[in-house]
Parts: sequence; C-alpha cells; structure tokens
Amino acid sequence: MLALIGLALTGLGGVAAAEGSRPEGPVVVVDPGHDARANLATEPIGPGSATRKISDGGGTHGVVTGIREPELTLAVSLRLRTLLRAAGVRVVMTRARTSGPSMGNVARARIANRAGAALFLRVHADGAASPHARGTHTLTPALRRGWTDDVHRASRRAARLVQVELVRALGFPDRGIRERADFTGFNWADVPVILVELGFMTNAAEDRALATPAVRQRAALGLCRGTLRFLGLSPSRCGVW
Repeated sequence: MLALIGLALTGLGGVAAAEGSRPEGPVVVVDPGHDARANLATEPIGPGSATRKISDGGGTHGVVTGIREPELTLAVSLRLRTLLRAAGVRVVMTRARTSGPSMGNVARARIANRAGAALFLRVHADGAASPHARGTHTLTPALRRGWTDDVHRASRRAARLVQVELVRALGFPDRGIRERADFTGFNWADVPVILVELGFMTNAAEDRALATPAVRQRAALGLCRGTLRFLGLSPSRCGVW
C-alpha cells in the first residue's frame, strides 16, 4: 500500500504527479473513478470501523456508446489536469491510465492525505435503472465525528462552487448536492473531498454528449473553474468557454 501511494506522489510507474520537485501553488488531487477492473476485496468504511464495503464495484457504461465509466472519467481528468496546471495549480493524479484492478477507496484517500491536498476531487459518471434519469450532481461527506468533522464544512463549500460551474458548463439538469455517510473514500480523507457525477451514462442523450471531445472539454473547464473558486483563485485562469 505504501509503495503504491509513493508511486502516485512521485509520478513513477505511469501514475502522474505534480511537475517539478517543489513547485509553488496549491495541490489538487484528481481521482478518475474506477479502473480497468473492479476490486471486490473489502475494506473498512472508516478508520477503526467493523463495517466493510467492497473496494470498487467497477462503475457503469454508456447505454448507447458502450464507453466504460473508467475511460470517460480518465479522459475528463486528464483534460482537467492540463487546465489546472496552466492555472498554476499542482496536480496529483491517483491514476493516469486505465489498467488493472482498482486500487480501492482507502488507497485513493491516502494519496490525497499524503499530498496535503487543498482539494481531493473525485470524478465519476452515474448510472440508473431508469433510462430517463439524468443530470449532474456533487456528493460531499456527511458529518461524522472522528471521521469527517475536520473536512465537512470545507468539502460542502467546494461542492457548492464546483456544482454551479459544472452545471453551467454541461447544461445537464442540476441535481444538486448530497451528503453521503457511506463513502469509504470520504471517511478516510483528512482533506476536503468531493465526488462529482458528471451525468448519467445510462441516459442516451447524456451518454452521447459525454462521448464527444467538446463536452469532455467543457466538463474539465467547469471542474477547473469551480476548483479555482474554492482555492480563492480567478476562474478566468482556466481559459474561456
């Protein structure tokens, strides 16, 4: 586990990290959801908890395009990395390619903790049984003493700022912000953390849109603008629409 986290922070083994030895600027850890394969091993839902969840169920896929969620989230996250770096933000990626089983959510949170991230930004897309479900929403930790009380308020603020910019960028319905107490990656984080659901890959219109380079770029731009607002920086650094 420690070796894996070290790779993420140093950029070795194909996992990208911030450029330079000690560059200036805040650190944002960008976490493209899932990976090539699910990880059905279990891990504690929070530090010291006897409740366990599977590490990673594998994600969803496009109902029309067949694109898998791990591929979509990585494509958007790599575009986001480029925008954030150009804006003067140091970026650590939990993964920079899609290969192998997912590392799980405890490992992802520990990467963000070790990096001292100003924000741990988790990028996902949604799926539902109904093909009519659609829209963008952002998840944030519920208040849990000893687990999330140190990051709850800042995470909530980040969720509000990012949700506004992401909805503006994508034009999908605004499904708002929701707190979750059952997310392992939230409960293990010691830094502000949010998880964005870009849209529903099980909705034909949103699946088709998210498959296009233009919409992926807009998603990255919305995420960048919201992140910079949270960091107290001008969102104009992300570029223009």
